[in-house]
Amino acid sequence: MKVTYFGTTTLLFDDGKDQILFDCHFTRPSLPVYISGSEGTDRALTDELIAKHHIDRLRAIFISHTHHDHVMDAPYTANQTGAVIYGSRSAVNVGLGGNVPASRLKEFKGGETYTVGNFRITVIPSIHSKPTILNNDLGEEITVPLVQPAKLRDYKEGGSYDFYIEAENKKYLIRPSFNYIEGQLDGFQADVLFLGVAGLAKADAETERKFFAETAGKVKPQLIIPLHWDNFFSRLDKPVKGMIPLVEKTEVAFYKLALYCEQNDIHCFVQMPRTSIEV
Repeated sequence: MKVTYFGTTTLLFDDGKDQILFDCHFTRPSLPVYISGSEGTDRALTDELIAKHHIDRLRAIFISHTHHDHVMDAPYTANQTGAVIYGSRSAVNVGLGGNVPASRLKEFKGGETYTVGNFRITVIPSIHSKPTILNNDLGEEITVPLVQPAKLRDYKEGGSYDFYIEAENKKYLIRPSFNYIEGQLDGFQADVLFLGVAGLAKADAETERKFFAETAGKVKPQLIIPLHWDNFFSRLDKPVKGMIPLVEKTEVAFYKLALYCEQNDIHCFVQMPRTSIEV
């Protein structure tokens, strides 16, 4: 399986026949825009990435939640590729605002399993990381079609979800947020765990222990690849940066993750945005 990472939690899975995107964020507006301005998809950059990474067999876009850094570019990408958007009612409203035909918008509530090509994808109800000054809208929904350009705070969380992918005799789990629902992953096993670590650096020892116990400890992966460690206010056509230090010390999050993997004999790999690997 070829997996291409575009930063934050945007992952492109490609089995050689079909492609599936999990989240869709290529446009990364600056922090001042987030605070006071409105923005729309950077179409030139999105087209460049679609072309350079040969996104020409895209069947589906699955949205984990509807903050801008997860869903902003899904409508334009879906319209450019013909892909179907799968997501919450809030994700559907983002799609409708971007003129995606209703026939290519599939609402889920969690618990559904979809077959797309040779992929089998299960939607798992999840929970967002704890509120911060930048995302204090947890549980709020996007109730009407969201038309761009939009204020980034218009992208309400809309509910959070994980994705369990079965393909090519392997199992993958995408957990975008640093949080857990106790017992949620009972019965799941994954060869590869894509794990959101935004919040890990500041977590106390007990929160850290419980988080790992309820994620990697449950699915017992052979490999963990961290997500949501990069600064999503820094453009993808500029050098990659870690999180804003006042918000999160990326090097501390990596150190904590490395220690956990070392102690539990799990491989750990940090994938850079705009790169592909075989897993």
